[in-house]
Parts: sequence; structure tokens; C-alpha cells
Amino acid sequence: MKPFLKWAGGKYKIIEIIKAALPTGKRLIEPFAGSGAVFLNTDYENYLIADANADLINLFHCVQKDKQNFIEQAQQLFIPENNQEMRFYEFREEFNSITDLKRKAALFIYLNRHCFNGLCRYNSKGKFNVPFGRYKHPSFPEQALITFSEKSQHAIFKQADFVETLHAAKLGDVVYCDPPYAPLNATSNFTSYTQAAFSLEHQKKLAEIALKLANKGIPVIISNHDTEFTRQIYAQAKLEFFEVQRFISSNAANRNKAGELLAIF
Repeated sequence: MKPFLKWAGGKYKIIEIIKAALPTGKRLIEPFAGSGAVFLNTDYENYLIADANADLINLFHCVQKDKQNFIEQAQQLFIPENNQEMRFYEFREEFNSITDLKRKAALFIYLNRHCFNGLCRYNSKGKFNVPFGRYKHPSFPEQALITFSEKSQHAIFKQADFVETLHAAKLGDVVYCDPPYAPLNATSNFTSYTQAAFSLEHQKKLAEIALKLANKGIPVIISNHDTEFTRQIYAQAKLEFFEVQRFISSNAANRNKAGELLAIF
């Protein structure tokens, strides 16, 4: 099942690799929700899907609780008159200032489908700042929203950081983590998915908690770039390696394959 959000580093294209590494369990916990690709394409009894991004969790709540009305409201934004640069920046400004959560969730979908590469990025003041994407016909993901809403009836969505979420894990749970990736080099670090950056210390902290949970009998799987740094912090885990195509660079010539790993604790 394809997510309704476009997402940098989304896991839909490699979902079979991830599923093969996930053990059975009653509940899947994801501290980094992203587009929800893993949630949508696995079959656990229950889910705890968390993220530090309040806008993302608000959107998931709206789709979960008010499917039809919300879809109708969001779809109204997808008209040709709104697929122009001036309208995009007007809607972006509204998104950054509005307090109506349902309207903000609808604008999130509009921005996601109309902005550059479907990025989700905020500046230091917490303002969404991705530029206009210049797509000819951005499509409205109606069926994907319906599918997500149906699946979400078995999920709890929560705004929380990864430490708080991981502390909720108990025996019988399986944990999958898709954190903002460690940089491949000094110029490739993208951590502004929320206002607060995800640092190398956060990467180490995640690995430490994963090991503690594994020692309690709670399996944890983490996706990340394959680098010397990640191999070091995941030294206590079983590592699986593969390559993925990168699509985020604005220069098509730089969109090469990159090494990824799964750390299985």
C-alpha cells in the first residue's frame, strides 16, 4: 500500500527488505513515523506510531478520525488555480500561522504534493520553508487516504520524541526506527525535518536504547546510511547492507545509489 505523502527517504520502495527483517509480535512501535510506509505494509495487531513533528501527527489524527469530511476539505485545494507559485506561497504562509488544526492538516497535504520533492523541512523558527515544486499536475491521493484511514483504526498516533516512545516498549512489541539519517559527508546532513535537529549524539542515544531494549527481549530494527559512524554505533547489532536510489538532490546528476543498512538488535 502506497502512502499518501511524498517523503524524503520514504521506505515504500524497500518495504520488502524491511519486512523480511521484522520479527512477529503483537504491536509494532515506530518512533519516527515518516509517511507511514512500514505501518501501512505490515500486519501487526496494533501499532504505536509516534513522531516529534506535531504537524504530521495532527494530519494522521485528522485522517483517522474524520476521513470523509477531511478528504473533501483537502481535495478542494487541488485545483489548477492553486498550482501556481503565488498561491503556493500564500498557502505556505497560512500553514505557518494558522491555528485551525483541520485546515492546517489539509494544507499539509497540499504543500507536500506541490513543494519541491515532497520535502518536509522547517527553519530555526519552526516555519515550513520548502519552495514551490513546479509540477504540472499534482495529484490528490484520495484512495491512499482512504486506505490509511482504514488501517489507522488499529493505531495510536502520538507526538513524542524517540526516547519517550521507546520507553513505552514492552515484551511482545517490535520496534522499527527510521531516524533522520546520519550524514554521508559534511555537506549532506539533512536534519531539519523538525525545528530541532537530529544530531550525532541523538544517533548514539538511539543505538544505546535499542541495545537496552534488545537485552530485555524487545527486538529493535533501525534503518540508516551505511557509514563508518553507523557501523560503529551499531556494532552490537546484526547488520544487513543494501543500496538504494537517492532522489533528493536538486541536481539529477547527483542522484546516485547510496549504501544503507539495517541494524537488527
